[in-house]
Amino acid sequence: MRGNMIFRALRAISGQDSFGRWQVLLLVTLGLALVLLAGIVLRALGEAGGSNSYALLAEAFLNGRLHVEGCFDYDCATFQGKTYVFFPPFPALLITPFIAVFGKGFAGFVLLGALMGAAALWLWRRILGHYLEERADVFWFLLAIAFATPLYYLMLRGDGVWFFAQITAFLLVTAALYQTLFGRRLWVAGLFIGLAFLSRQLSLLYLPFLFALVLRDDEPLISFQRKHIVRVLQLGLPVAGAVLVYLVYNYVRFGDPFETGYTFMVAAVSDNPNFIEARMAETGLFSKDYFLFNVLYLFFQGLHVEFGGRYLMQITGVDPLGTSIIAASPFVLLLFFAPARRELLMGFFVIAMIICVHLFYHSNGFSQYNAQRYALDWLPIAFMILACSITAQRSAIFRLLVAYAMALNVVAAFALAMVHGA
Repeated sequence: MRGNMIFRALRAISGQDSFGRWQVLLLVTLGLALVLLAGIVLRALGEAGGSNSYALLAEAFLNGRLHVEGCFDYDCATFQGKTYVFFPPFPALLITPFIAVFGKGFAGFVLLGALMGAAALWLWRRILGHYLEERADVFWFLLAIAFATPLYYLMLRGDGVWFFAQITAFLLVTAALYQTLFGRRLWVAGLFIGLAFLSRQLSLLYLPFLFALVLRDDEPLISFQRKHIVRVLQLGLPVAGAVLVYLVYNYVRFGDPFETGYTFMVAAVSDNPNFIEARMAETGLFSKDYFLFNVLYLFFQGLHVEFGGRYLMQITGVDPLGTSIIAASPFVLLLFFAPARRELLMGFFVIAMIICVHLFYHSNGFSQYNAQRYALDWLPIAFMILACSITAQRSAIFRLLVAYAMALNVVAAFALAMVHGA
């Protein structure tokens, strides 16, 4: 009886009536998922605290100040003798209850990041169900998001300020997409985007896609009709409020609404700077000189495991600058088959805008291994487009590519364990 139940479950998830190669692939993929999930659990259990500077910023907020005492990493700014965490403030506000109870040594960031990732997956289950007819396809797509995109790496690394900010923004933009698609309460979607902006600034660029998503097929994209104007205001006013808060926040800290603090980090680089510090001090925050490096790592670089020792048979490192989105998540290539619908074309336009900013930025997401984590800034839009691209004919190749991407994550984890001995 129990064997029959397991077989029926495998048949439902795999979408096949008889046991065969697809059920084998499913069993292997579920095994990979358990290994990757175990990695998150081990990271959460082993977190020691004292590594995420948002804890310091939350403590500062609780004590009525904007500057922090000390810094858990090098991404802090020193201005007029005070130290500031220059990342947007919302993630710090989010964790203030935990810091109030456990103090700045709070050691639950990996768990919080994993919970936010799980909450986003719950929302994606409904979003994907809107586009995909087969429940099996929804299941495989959720596996892809959780274990075969940069989201997995962020859930592992929530104890770092950079990663925690990005996974917070991922949940918020997912909530905005969900609200636009189902709730149609645009002011709520705008509020989510505003909070996402206060976590990760490029979330602001989602607004055109959200507006296109809410329009009916018979409605024009550009119009001065009252209904259009109301929608623009509903989406835009909460975001405008968030931008105003950020500008005031910067002005109070640095005397300039457009100064985020990076300038004062550059002034404090060490005598022996790493490549990020050297880039910022000598080339700048944005430059055309970063283009070739960023485009190769975003689209073409493979997983690079370094070998050393006398016989070049000992794993000595994994490239911390990451693996391209196409190598690590090859199923994104199915975006090529997206139907030419207006809202999807707008989605591609927004993705292109976000990528253009990234390609001239001084960092590509370092440190990371089998990921390009900045891609998660635009992947939520890509997920919706990709869901429209998966047909019965393409479903099989999608699942195979998802399984491969998850296996690559396990390989990267194994290589890192060999290097670090854990």
